[in-house]
Amino acid sequence: MQLDHQELHRLLATLADSDIQEFCLEGEDFRLEVRRNLPSASAGESPLIAQPIAEAIPVASPVKVEPSSPPSSPPPAVAGSRGDFVEITAPMVGTFYRAPAPGDPSFVEIGSRIAPGQTICILEAMKLMNELESEVSGEVIEILVDNGTPVEFGQVLMRVKTT
Repeated sequence: MQLDHQELHRLLATLADSDIQEFCLEGEDFRLEVRRNLPSASAGESPLIAQPIAEAIPVASPVKVEPSSPPSSPPPAVAGSRGDFVEITAPMVGTFYRAPAPGDPSFVEIGSRIAPGQTICILEAMKLMNELESEVSGEVIEILVDNGTPVEFGQVLMRVKTT
C-alpha cells in the first residue's frame, strides 16, 4: 500500500472534520497513527481542539494493536420508558465486545453491579478498541447485543436499573 502526500493530506482533513479520536493505518513499510484529544469545556469556555498529529514509523513486523484509551466522552445514557432504569447506547458505529479478549471473562453480566467510570464493553471501530465506561451506577438488567455483533450509532446496548 502506498500513501502519497495528497492522499495523506486528504485523510488528515477528513479525520479533522470527524469525531474520530484515534486512527491507525499500516502499510507494508509504514505505520500512521493519528491521535487527538478534545478536552471538555468548562462553563463559559470555548472547547480547545487539538490538531491531529501524524507520525510515520517504519514497521519491520506486524504490531499487536492494544485496546485504546476510552473516548473522551463516555457513551450517552438515555432514560428508558421506566424511571428506574437507563439504556446505555452506542456512541459510534462498531463491533460490540463483552470481554477484553477472546476467552477472557466479560466486563459485565446480567445482574452485575456497575459504577460510574467502570468499563462495561468494547466497541471496535477501524481496528481501534474503544472501552466504553458507565455513566451510572446500578445493576445490569439486560444486555441486548451479542458478542462480536456490529452495532449502529445510538443502538441500545444494555439496560441498567439505577440505584
